[in-house]
Amino acid sequence: MLRSTAAGSTRAFRSQTAAFSYALRLYSHLPLKVKVDLPNGISYEQPTGLFINNQFVPSKQGKTFEVLSPSTEEEITHVYEGREEDVDAAVEAADKAFKSGVWSRVDPLVRAQCLNKLADYIEKDAETIASIESLDNGKAISSAKGDVALVVNYLRSAAGYADKIDGRLIDTGSTHFSYTRREPLGVCGQIIPWNFPLLMWAWKIAPALATGNTVVLKTAESTPLSALYVSQYIPKAGIPDGVVNIVSGFGKIVGEAITTHPKIKKVAFTGSTATGRHIYQNAGVNLKKVTLELGGKSPNIVFADANIKQAVQNALLGIYYNSGEVCCAGSRLYVEESVYDEFLSEIKAASEALKVGDPFDAETFQGAQTSQTQLDKIMKYVEIGKKEGATLITGGERIGDKGYFVRPTVFADVEENMRIVKEEIFGPVVTITKFKTIDELVEKANDSEYGLAAGIHTTNINTAIQVSNRLNAGTVWINTYNDFHHSVPFGGFNASGIGREMGAEALDNYTQVKAVRVKLE
Repeated sequence: MLRSTAAGSTRAFRSQTAAFSYALRLYSHLPLKVKVDLPNGISYEQPTGLFINNQFVPSKQGKTFEVLSPSTEEEITHVYEGREEDVDAAVEAADKAFKSGVWSRVDPLVRAQCLNKLADYIEKDAETIASIESLDNGKAISSAKGDVALVVNYLRSAAGYADKIDGRLIDTGSTHFSYTRREPLGVCGQIIPWNFPLLMWAWKIAPALATGNTVVLKTAESTPLSALYVSQYIPKAGIPDGVVNIVSGFGKIVGEAITTHPKIKKVAFTGSTATGRHIYQNAGVNLKKVTLELGGKSPNIVFADANIKQAVQNALLGIYYNSGEVCCAGSRLYVEESVYDEFLSEIKAASEALKVGDPFDAETFQGAQTSQTQLDKIMKYVEIGKKEGATLITGGERIGDKGYFVRPTVFADVEENMRIVKEEIFGPVVTITKFKTIDELVEKANDSEYGLAAGIHTTNINTAIQVSNRLNAGTVWINTYNDFHHSVPFGGFNASGIGREMGAEALDNYTQVKAVRVKLE
């Protein structure tokens, strides 16, 4: 993650004394690979350059930025910072590759083979890749390993779709032969977030490549390392020059250049709803296709007949997984009145028992927040909740003074109009509300601008299906939460986004339909 200013005279002094040398380093020569020693004893070579035309290259201005470890607040390395001219170079490479047909018109089986090879390389290097992700993002190593497994599975799943991009034959009578074909769009601009850097890299590039498109991808400025590292396997997997290009940099420069570039035909973005709206406006100028996976404030519902202990475990997974930095986090718990007190007692104890700390400890469930900015935002919302009159049941504190760690936090006695209920906090903070009737529950659950996900816990299948049908959510998990599969589409209703990731539905976002009509003699 990026260095951010912290409070305290000691740190202020350190920042001031280091300012001059730091400024020099921003423009000093940076090797295209640097050695990094990981906390678990692994050493590896970290690419630092932009990835254009299957090569790591310095940015044209030579500017770099610092990447920090969220768990220690110490520097990992610098990487090159892309600018508008670097985006132009990446787009030109991608456009040339697309128009050449080396990828867009090749036998789809070749694309499938390349994606499978890429998955193989990542799987063989899973330990190092997961460690990089944990170091750069701050997430628990167990979560990072799970992310890498999901990446491998999704690449293979997308490979399986590559030769199944079908059109259809249309019966229009004996005088004509009519059919449709699905064709790739061209250069796709992709912008990934900092909470799941590598997984979102896969969610973006896999369907784009399977359908014959080329890619210009922007990493999050705070977590660029894993995407750059796995890019070294792209040419080894047989993917031609220019098909995948990666530009590290900042949203207001690189992101803006991608979303407004006239040669980019489609933009895919995962991130905040506010940024998504801005990207949607930019893309509309050139009528680009858009996929947006945005924010959420997802309800997680517990009925009285549920297995309470299992529901508590699913609630923990729903809100504390990935340190709560999950767009579909189950941050609003609704518990049926008759079991409310029992559930509240159970989740308080379970939250306090959760291990928070060193991401490289195998027993850690919740690692660090990704940045000082995110830590400050979470603590601000804790104070807002207190001032609004909610009862802080547990947590609400920073752990230690080194690293961005927050205790799992539970608020009760909340009202639906409170900011901690309405606004996305993006951290390990959950509110708990009781309900009496299904109608009351559904009204509360749907009282949100978002509609990304929801959870239902019950042993009554009729209740589960009937309530799921009434919820405004793109995904509903029943007796589980944050439970993903590469074949199941994911995306939101309302302000939570447009389009779908994963599954066959993702392919629709990367193809366009051409109708062909032949007059027969």
